[in-house]
Amino acid sequence: CPGFGSAAKYTAVSVREAALDVAAMADTSTRVFVYEAMGRHAGWLAAAAGLAGQGPDDAPQIILFPERAYDEAAFLARVQQVVERVGWCVVVASEGIRDAAGRFVADAGGGTDSFGHTQLGGVASHLAGRVKDALGYKVHWTLPDYLQRSARHVASKTDVEQAMAVGRAAVQFALAGRNATMPSIKRKSDAPYRWTIEAAPLGKVANHEKTMPAGFIRRDGYGITAAARRYLEPLIRGEAPPPYGRDGLPRYVAIDPPALPKKLPGWSG
Repeated sequence: CPGFGSAAKYTAVSVREAALDVAAMADTSTRVFVYEAMGRHAGWLAAAAGLAGQGPDDAPQIILFPERAYDEAAFLARVQQVVERVGWCVVVASEGIRDAAGRFVADAGGGTDSFGHTQLGGVASHLAGRVKDALGYKVHWTLPDYLQRSARHVASKTDVEQAMAVGRAAVQFALAGRNATMPSIKRKSDAPYRWTIEAAPLGKVANHEKTMPAGFIRRDGYGITAAARRYLEPLIRGEAPPPYGRDGLPRYVAIDPPALPKKLPGWSG
């Protein structure tokens, strides 16, 4: 999916940098930091945070995936274990985590999006409150929200190349009269990382969610496996920063081209 690699890179970079801050100040300030990742029912962005660390005590020490039921008692016990062993703890929680009964741990007030999905948000605040109340640690939390998908200054070069390729393919498909078809990125190999563009029927991908494979989540449910790391790492490789102006800010081009006549009929699903 174009855009994911850059959002994943932003997540991993942000978690690594925040962890350095928490580690430096843990003795006198924040002991537990909670980062909320987008993703609804799929833990891909939360999983990307796992790239920030290499060893067992590196942040994030705990990742909460929507593919695994949230157990509050087990979570609090793990936080306490990490703080006692490391001195501090970084938690990354996907916005769509649910309890064993299937209830969202947090939502954004019961609203829905254009697909009828429940609007999510607020899980980091909820978890931070539970850690503070139950364990007494000083906790800080963050909700990056749109920053996760708009931080062009830390884009993945791989992702930029794939986005351009997908865009070109979309134009080519339209000119060829290929309706109800979406360009998709097909991985050919992990090492070296190779990929190609294929055509995916819209009926097979529209309004469908691709959740994390079970083999990508550690057996204890709190981290990523080596298989997940092999899948995710190539997607964040390379840097493609925008040009910067004399004011020290990135320069982005605003494009407002005239709309071209439609080449294909509408798709109703």
